[in-house]
Amino acid sequence: MLFARSPRYPVDRTDGDRKGRPAVDDGVSASVSEGGAPKAAPAPSGQSLRGLDWFIFFLADVQTGFGPFVAVYLTTQKWTQVEIGFVLSIGGIVGLIGQMPGGAIVDAARSERLVAGLAIATIGVSALGYAAWPILPVVMIAATLHAAASCVLGPAIAAISLGLVGPLAIGERFGRNARFASLGNGVAAAVMGTCGYLLSSRSVFLVTFILAIPALLALARIREREIDAAQAHGTVTREVPDASATSVLNLMRQRPLLIFAASILLLQLANGAMLPLMAGVVTTRSSHWAPVLIAACIIVPQAIVALTSPSVGRKAQQWGRRPLLLMGFAALAIRGVLFATVSDPYLLVAVQVFDGVTAAVFSVMIPLIVADVAFGSGHFNLAQGIVGTATGIGASLSTVLAGYVSDKFGSSVAFSGLAAVAATGLVLIWFVMPETRRSAG
Repeated sequence: MLFARSPRYPVDRTDGDRKGRPAVDDGVSASVSEGGAPKAAPAPSGQSLRGLDWFIFFLADVQTGFGPFVAVYLTTQKWTQVEIGFVLSIGGIVGLIGQMPGGAIVDAARSERLVAGLAIATIGVSALGYAAWPILPVVMIAATLHAAASCVLGPAIAAISLGLVGPLAIGERFGRNARFASLGNGVAAAVMGTCGYLLSSRSVFLVTFILAIPALLALARIREREIDAAQAHGTVTREVPDASATSVLNLMRQRPLLIFAASILLLQLANGAMLPLMAGVVTTRSSHWAPVLIAACIIVPQAIVALTSPSVGRKAQQWGRRPLLLMGFAALAIRGVLFATVSDPYLLVAVQVFDGVTAAVFSVMIPLIVADVAFGSGHFNLAQGIVGTATGIGASLSTVLAGYVSDKFGSSVAFSGLAAVAATGLVLIWFVMPETRRSAG
């Protein structure tokens, strides 16, 4: 087990199958307590690891139904844009304020698998509510439940992953998680888009409800006994209890965590508005092909994430975290500059390659660096909630500020401003953010 203040760490034995599974010679995964005593824990089985793969895949399917399809569906039900905006705002507010409580719930839970299962069931019921009774009170309740359930799902997945493979193999495991999430998003978007076109927009939410079933079945294949509860919460075994090390206040004063949360706020502030703003530009310049071009702009980065995320996890352990963080911010800044200067709408699709680089880096780095910083505190999932709150604040401010600048000064100025914010994040990582990688030895 990895911990915050020990001078040495267990040997990293994850070179075997390069799929996130520890290659263990003696049938156990090595971990140690803070006092240095070895602790043997069963290595995760292929069944549990494949169950986690497919759970993430189907979870991405389930979550996709609550994206832009909500606005399309409610519009077909004769809702006004004010009413739609009100419902979306409720979900956004609940999602923002629920990040830290959601992480704390996962830290307090005795079974991360049970928490994840209840959250999936809640989302399925919410989807059924949208489909069956598209009236304001029901949709408000459904949006609130969906947002609340989503606040615990991210921490629960990270906790299950960490509990299964341990801290020294978690980089590649998070990369694999990102790959299956990206594949799930792509497949779900295609299936739901087809159902919405051939049947009705209501069918998207029925498909979402149905997809919750294989998600729960995949979750059931993860063996509870193979999830190390202490690892999943970022807890270590101490010969002498250390109240300071496990204090929530001590965690929230951790300088690397606060710097990283600030950098993620800048990331989302720069990134959140780029695609919506670019979609408006493309529609203005080529209205006929706009839907196809925007779809391509979504698919290109998803494909890059699916192809490269496991490699990002491996490189994070070999090179350290900071080089990849710098790469992600640099790609985001370059993307903003190109959006500000490129006028051909078809070349804008090519620019989305840089979005794929940023997405591949941060889909792995966010939970990985949180695990680095928070391990040993017993509050790994609360720390995820802190960073998640920064994510929500940055994304919320991004669209408002960029939209205002675009209206007043033009889209090129708005894109340049977003690129400048990304460059600020790069400078923060370069000069202030410490390296958090834990070395095997």
